[in-house]
Amino acid sequence: MKPLPQISEAEYEVMRIIWKYAPISTNEIVEKLAAVTSWNPKTIQTLIKRLVIKHAITYEKESRMFVYSPLVEEREYISQESNTFLKKYYDGNIATMLSAYLDNDKLSESEIDDLRKLLEKKS
Repeated sequence: MKPLPQISEAEYEVMRIIWKYAPISTNEIVEKLAAVTSWNPKTIQTLIKRLVIKHAITYEKESRMFVYSPLVEEREYISQESNTFLKKYYDGNIATMLSAYLDNDKLSESEIDDLRKLLEKKS
């Protein structure tokens, strides 16, 4: 598996929109991000260009518009980032990570049930 591009937090916000709505035009991306951020359209366009350069997204020109689609799958990217985080902060030990989380946050019964189901599925 080839390494996925490094994506900044701001670029990740653009990717979330593209993953959810692809194929999506520049104007649609700007519109959706303007509703949830204070970024100006030029900033968003710069982020889109960076993602194209990093080969995270591709585009097609349709009439006078550019329409974007992901080259990186969301699930694959999140998996890579999760593994990187786990290795960096917890020496790859998921039990240590979960223990640290549980020491700081209380899980609901529903969340505990979801974790049990996941663990049962994997055993």
